[in-house]
Amino acid sequence: MSEPAPTSPGAVTARLAARGLAVLTLINLFNYLDRFVVASLVESLRTSELHLTDTQSGALMTGFIVVYMVASPFFGVLGDKGSRPRLLALGVFVWSLATAAAGLARSFTSLFAARAAVGIGEAAYGTIAPSLLADYFSKEKRGRVYAIFFCAIPIGSALGYIVGGYADAHLGWRSAFFVAGLPGLLLAFLALTLPDPPRGASETGEAAPAGASRESGWGSYLALAKNRPFRIAVLGYAAYTFGIGGMAFWMPAFLERVRGVPKEVATVQFGLVVVVTGFVGTFAGGFLGDALLKRTKEAYLWVSGVATLIAVPFAFVALTVADPRVYLPALVLAQLFVFASTGPINSAIVNDVLPWQRAAAVAACNFTIHILGDVPSPPLLGALSDASSLQSAVLLVPVAFLVGGAIWTWGAVSGRRA
Repeated sequence: MSEPAPTSPGAVTARLAARGLAVLTLINLFNYLDRFVVASLVESLRTSELHLTDTQSGALMTGFIVVYMVASPFFGVLGDKGSRPRLLALGVFVWSLATAAAGLARSFTSLFAARAAVGIGEAAYGTIAPSLLADYFSKEKRGRVYAIFFCAIPIGSALGYIVGGYADAHLGWRSAFFVAGLPGLLLAFLALTLPDPPRGASETGEAAPAGASRESGWGSYLALAKNRPFRIAVLGYAAYTFGIGGMAFWMPAFLERVRGVPKEVATVQFGLVVVVTGFVGTFAGGFLGDALLKRTKEAYLWVSGVATLIAVPFAFVALTVADPRVYLPALVLAQLFVFASTGPINSAIVNDVLPWQRAAAVAACNFTIHILGDVPSPPLLGALSDASSLQSAVLLVPVAFLVGGAIWTWGAVSGRRA
């Protein structure tokens, strides 16, 4: 059987698109492994020669996110104009080297600097990879495509907990950074082999999204600020990111300190929950969003909003009930519904803008969701924990999910009436 023809001049073939998705997903897995390996080391860093407080531990994630957030707009402009494979390769190389360098830290300051440098590399990758995928696949397939790509978030995050926790328990916390970072140096060369089709190569002549502007470069950011569907999607995403960032960073320490789960069991236990629920939830949400898109153009917002609202009561139970027969199933269900929004909301964001604005749109989204979301949440929860208890601090998580789900659902309802 002959290979299906590309959808438009300059589009990549189905085989190359599938290969590109596989490569980008594999790299994204290491992206999140490197990002969350530090979460598995919180208790060891507290008792190590560095003697980190909870506030300092939370600040490690914040330092990374701040740099990631600030660098994203620059890579957004470069990603809409320059060679995307080269920029991706540079990003992977930088973040992998910085992750390994954290294992050499001799103080909080040097550890903070290494983790912050990870943000430079991940800003390049996190901003440009989704725009490249949008040029590999048509609009009707993006829900499932982003479900596959963003499935690397729970799997990579879980591997960060598991690999970090295992290396920490058997080899020490420094080795965890070496194990996590060094493989990425090889992946940087793999990124160079990716095809780079023209912007909009997967489009099939559909009209521009409502509210979209033809501005490009730095002017894209002003145009995006005026794009109402884009604003709603991103504001809901910011609240959602506040909750998921706080939960992702503090949950292993919460299980160990509050629930009394042994260190290695806590990181592996939560990691396994994230893998299973992330895999199932992300795929289910992406495919459901694509299926509902045939019925309503607001399908991706509906799936994201409703799923996140359903997660709220389960998250509250998981964080307040001490009986593992109750909190473990509740945690599984909360994570399942939270991850269901990942593919749909990212599909909504790229579909609401023009092809030559997509890297800028992802950059603007990254900047907003981080400055309002997981930049403040880990240190804020850490500070609340230092002032009262970790048990009380984590209750901000379901509140954030409630706000995010409500914004997305309101956007779906108001968009349908527009």
